[in-house]
Amino acid sequence: MPNLAGYCEWLPARRYAGNIQSKPEPPLMSNTTHSVRRLVLLLPFLGAMFILSGCASITPIGQLLDNSSRYDGKTVRIAGEVKGSAGVLVLSAYEVTDGTGTLTVVSEGGSPPRTGARVGVKGTFQALFTLGFKSLAVLKEQSRFQP
Repeated sequence: MPNLAGYCEWLPARRYAGNIQSKPEPPLMSNTTHSVRRLVLLLPFLGAMFILSGCASITPIGQLLDNSSRYDGKTVRIAGEVKGSAGVLVLSAYEVTDGTGTLTVVSEGGSPPRTGARVGVKGTFQALFTLGFKSLAVLKEQSRFQP
């Protein structure tokens, strides 16, 4: 039988018919250590995805007005500059513009932000009616955030 020792070095060490070869080497890392290491490497990536997911959720006002039936009754987030505001006792309203359009925001129980302030608003979009190319809609405020 030819000597194949040089040709079979890449094969794992085994015990064959009385020929004792070296024991297999123990794994470098246990399964638990490997899992923890993988988790530690993934944490920064998952954190960045979580942070960026909040940035992508602001809907342009123009998109809301152009597709008012699609967003009607949905919770959306907008951001922009306050164009004008008015408030009476428990009800206030203000207009937010973002360069793509202007939307009236209705708030219950809170005072409106000052004119010229930059504001983010989360609320329920309500399309009142569309007449030709003009849509009348409001956003019923749920909360405000700093954009």
